[in-house]
Amino acid sequence: MIMFIELLVVLAVLCVGIRYGSLALGAMSGIGLFILVFGFHMKPGVPPTDVIYIIMAAVTCAGMLQAAGGMDWMMQLAEKLLRKHPDSITFLAPLCTFFLTVLVGTGHAVYTLMPIICDIALKKGIRPERPCGVASIASQVGITCSPIAAAVVSFVTISNENGFHVTNLQVAGINMIACLCGLMAASLASYRRGKDLDKDPFFQARCQNPETYEYMYGSKATLLDIEISKEAKLSVYIFFGALAYIILFSVCQVCGCDIRPSFPTGDIDAAGNPILKPLAMNLIIQIVMITAAAFMILCAKAQPKRAVSGSVWQSGMVAVIAIYGIAWMADTFFANYMVELKATLGNFVNSYPWTIALCFFVVSILINSQGATVASMLPLAYKLGIPGPILVGLLPSVYGYFFLPSYPSDIATVNFDRSGTTTIGKYLLNHSFMMPGLISVTVSCIVGYLLAIVLY
Repeated sequence: MIMFIELLVVLAVLCVGIRYGSLALGAMSGIGLFILVFGFHMKPGVPPTDVIYIIMAAVTCAGMLQAAGGMDWMMQLAEKLLRKHPDSITFLAPLCTFFLTVLVGTGHAVYTLMPIICDIALKKGIRPERPCGVASIASQVGITCSPIAAAVVSFVTISNENGFHVTNLQVAGINMIACLCGLMAASLASYRRGKDLDKDPFFQARCQNPETYEYMYGSKATLLDIEISKEAKLSVYIFFGALAYIILFSVCQVCGCDIRPSFPTGDIDAAGNPILKPLAMNLIIQIVMITAAAFMILCAKAQPKRAVSGSVWQSGMVAVIAIYGIAWMADTFFANYMVELKATLGNFVNSYPWTIALCFFVVSILINSQGATVASMLPLAYKLGIPGPILVGLLPSVYGYFFLPSYPSDIATVNFDRSGTTTIGKYLLNHSFMMPGLISVTVSCIVGYLLAIVLY
C-alpha cells in the first residue's frame, strides 16, 4: 500500500508538471523528491550528473553554431534541396528534419525549416499535412540517432555502468537504420493522406475568402535571401570537425584499436604494473564539444549572448533541468523498490523483453523527453535483467510524446501550416501527428529489434 501511495505521488507530480511545460517538470519533480525523502524516508537516488554535463557541452556547441549563423547555412542547403524536388517533399522533408536533428543533437533546430516545408507544399498543390506531419515526427525521431544527443549519451553511459559496453556510434548506427525504415514507412503512408486540396471542401471554402487566400498564398517563407558569411560556414566546418573527431574514437573502439588516452587507476596487476583505464567517452564528448564552442567564438565570431538567447541553447538547458529532476525522482523510487519490481516484473520481461518498449513509450508520453525517459527507465530495465542489445534495438520507443499533441514542435507546425490542413483534431487524439508517429515508432522498434538479434 505504501509503495502504491508513493507511486501516486510520482505520477501526480508528473501530471502537474506537464501542465506547465518541460522546465516545470524538472522543478515539480523536486516536490516529489522532497515528499519521498522527507515524508516517506526513502533513500535518495543518484542524480544523472554525467548525462547532464554532456548535454550542457553539446548544447553549448550547437548554440554557438546557431549564433555564428552556421545553422542558417544548413537550413539554406535543405531548402534548396526541397525547392529543387517539390514533388517529393513528403519524403524529402522528413529526411531533412531528421538529419538536421542527427547533426545538432536536438529537434528544436528545425523550426525555421517548417514554414518553408508548408510553403513549398502549398504552392505545389500538395496537401501540407502530408509532409508537415511526418517532418515534425522526423525532427524528434533523429534524437536517438545522434551521437551527441542526450538520449544516446544517456544510453551509452548507463549501459557501460551496467556491464554492456557499447559506443555512441554503435547505438546511433543501429537506430539510424531502424528509424529511417520507420520514417520511410510513415512517409509512404502519408503520401496520399487526406483529400487533395482541390477536393477538400474545407480548404476550398477558405480559398473563397480573399483575405484568407492572401494569408495562405501571399507570403513566401524562405531563407535563400539570407547572405551567409565566411564565419558562418567556418562554424559549420568546426562543428563537423568536432563530430568527426568524436566518431573517430568510436570507430577505433569498434575496430579493436582503442586510441583513447589512458590513465593509471591506482591499482596494479599481478606483475606489479599499474592498471590503465582509457578516458571515458562521456568525458571525450564534453572536452571536444566545449573546445569546438571556444573555436567558434575565437574564429567564427560567434557571440555568446546571442547563443544564450537562441532556441537551441534555451531548449537544451530546459532539457537539462527536466532530466535532472525527473531522473533523480525516478531513480529514488525504483532503487528503493527494486526487489519488489524484480519479483513482480522480472520473469515477465525476461520472457517478453520487447514489452519494455511499451513502458518506455508510456513514460515518454508523461515526461515529454527522450533523454529523461532513458535516464529514468534504462537503469530499471537493466536491473530487471533485459539484455543490452535488446534495449539498443528498442531505443526508438522512448519517443512517445507525439501521442498527446502538446509538444512545442507539433504545436508550432500546426501554426506554420497556413492552409489549415495540419490540425490538432476535435477529439485531441485524432491529430495530424498520430498516424505517422505510431507507424514510425512501431516499424523502427521492429527493425531495431531484429537488427539487435542479428548483430549480437
